[in-house]
Amino acid sequence: MLKNKNEETLYLAICRQLRADWPAILLILASLVAGALVYPYLPDQVPSHWNIRGEVDNYSSRLWGAYGIPLLNTGIYLLMLLLPLIDPRRDNYDKFFKTYQVLKLMIICFLTGIYVIIVLAAIGYNVSVDRLVMLGVSLLIIVIGNFMGKIRHNYFVGIKLPWTLANEDVWQKTHRMAGPLWVVAGFAGVVGAIIGGQTAAVLLFGGLTVSVVVPAIYSYLLYRRINDN
Repeated sequence: MLKNKNEETLYLAICRQLRADWPAILLILASLVAGALVYPYLPDQVPSHWNIRGEVDNYSSRLWGAYGIPLLNTGIYLLMLLLPLIDPRRDNYDKFFKTYQVLKLMIICFLTGIYVIIVLAAIGYNVSVDRLVMLGVSLLIIVIGNFMGKIRHNYFVGIKLPWTLANEDVWQKTHRMAGPLWVVAGFAGVVGAIIGGQTAAVLLFGGLTVSVVVPAIYSYLLYRRINDN
């Protein structure tokens, strides 16, 4: 039995998220099962990092190669499940519940995709890791950009700057302005993934820099203008 109203509210909020999160939970469980299946076929040293030229420059153990990303995915999911429950602005999550679920699922999908790429490369498939990872990052950025304007004022998700957190109007206008920039940055990354090489990194990181710096400056100037008035 639940002891008080707060516990009941907490229980219902978790249940609501779990029901909506079944695709993400299924992906996490599938990756854990896949880890057990592929473990015997992985080499002792599993590639874990590639440079911008697509060359392996770091390795991990077989155990970490099989279960590292699935466990990371599990941790991130649990964190995102609990954050809305402890956020001082927790009531605002209802205003962008579907958006939050999409963002949660996209992060899980992205990391699962990275896991598949690493496993395929480790067991000997000729995979263009650098291009596929860049493509995945770029698509994730596009999705985030498309939903950014729907993210409501909170302390854990979105553009969290002192002046956006201090003023809900600044928060909303900043996110609406930043969304298209993130989408453009994502498409620049897609073009880079197709081109490959150092040009790809320039396009992706150049676009990301603009999409981060410009909204930060815009939000500060907007905050100053509102407060000066």
